[in-house]
Amino acid sequence: MACFTSNTLARLSSRIRVRTSRGRAIFRLLMLCLVINLPINAHASEGGATESVLTARAAVLVALEDNPSLAAMQYRYEALQEVPSQVGSLPDPMINLNAMNFPTDSFDRDQEGMTQLQFGFSQVFPFPGKLDLKEEAATFDAIAAGYSVDEMRVRLANSVKTTWWQIHYLDRALETLERNKELLRQFIAVARTKYETGKGLQQDILLAQLELSTLIDQGIKLVALRKHQLIQLNTLMDRPASNNVTLASIDPTAMPDILSETELFEIADEARPTLREKETQVEAAQTRLELAKKDRYPDFKLGVMYGERTGDNPPFMGGSRADLFSVMVGAKIPLYAGRKQSRAISQKTAELAKNRYALIDEKGVVRAAIAAAVTDYQKSQDQSELFSKGIIPQAEQTVQSMLAAYQVSEVDFLNLVRSQMTLFNYELLYWKSVSEANQALSRLEAAVGKGSIYE
Repeated sequence: MACFTSNTLARLSSRIRVRTSRGRAIFRLLMLCLVINLPINAHASEGGATESVLTARAAVLVALEDNPSLAAMQYRYEALQEVPSQVGSLPDPMINLNAMNFPTDSFDRDQEGMTQLQFGFSQVFPFPGKLDLKEEAATFDAIAAGYSVDEMRVRLANSVKTTWWQIHYLDRALETLERNKELLRQFIAVARTKYETGKGLQQDILLAQLELSTLIDQGIKLVALRKHQLIQLNTLMDRPASNNVTLASIDPTAMPDILSETELFEIADEARPTLREKETQVEAAQTRLELAKKDRYPDFKLGVMYGERTGDNPPFMGGSRADLFSVMVGAKIPLYAGRKQSRAISQKTAELAKNRYALIDEKGVVRAAIAAAVTDYQKSQDQSELFSKGIIPQAEQTVQSMLAAYQVSEVDFLNLVRSQMTLFNYELLYWKSVSEANQALSRLEAAVGKGSIYE
């Protein structure tokens, strides 16, 4: 709190005896509080940097549209979508052109009966079911990549909103600090007036100046911290790091009711993308295990060959030489199954178990995140209500009482300054609890996924 309300100041000013020099000085101080415009814009545009009013929702939309990391994951997903049809297709056929049995003394096609030009075609046919399993596994990989994009969106939105609310707290802290700096300057003026009239002590002036210097130092740190947070927010939105942003005004008392933990767990089981991704990875691992078992069965190869010959048969046979036609069938024999296929089955079995346990672990992590976010939100909600309705009004009354008592020299200046600093710290804690409550809501939304968390 930087200054007292007009009604309070009016009541206090009516109690001041303006016939004394001390009374007139304090009266001028109170009148200054009534007319001074204390709200200060602590974050004006610097160096011509662009400035815009930004809500948390708008920041999220910008990040989801422009963030390069998210765009990279989206293209990875689109690339994986092209894989299933590739692995589910037959291997490319082979076309052969052979020159067979040419005599090396003359290379004459008519000299030998087996000399021929061959034209062939061959195709490999995997054992029935293998191609379908390969395509199915690749499809699961693509689906899992799609869920990873959704998960990235959830995490990115949480990062943006968390950073936004941290900046919001720093803005309110700087505003509160500026008001208290102005009030301390007024306290210094009062203490100096009392000292000059012989009613006060020089140490009161020095004490107030020391507290003012402490606030100035705190303000320097807060401004630097805000710049760091702003750089992070601009980076998430793929904007220049120096881009200045003014946050939109919000209602600090808007604290919505949320669902119970049990309901949130149920929603997360269906809506959280990372759980869907882990489940899909389990299905992909199961498919690859079935494919490894299929590899114990042979693949087949079918080929046809046409051989063109020239020249004539021997006299006792008569006539020109006939062309030749051949059909070839081959099969891959799993001769080393004990060292290859069996080991591959063991490998895929272990990978399936790994993915199943990863799913169980991820469910535990998600539920822990939900429970922690609910606890943090309820704590911050209760704290903000306590500060706004209990502690801060009580601290304001204390400062007002101290000021009235100081005017008649019943309270020393040290206690007045301490009471004001205590009120200042309580106001910071209030805005911190508001920010932490909204950050907890953001984490809760991210932990649950796409479902609604509100009653």
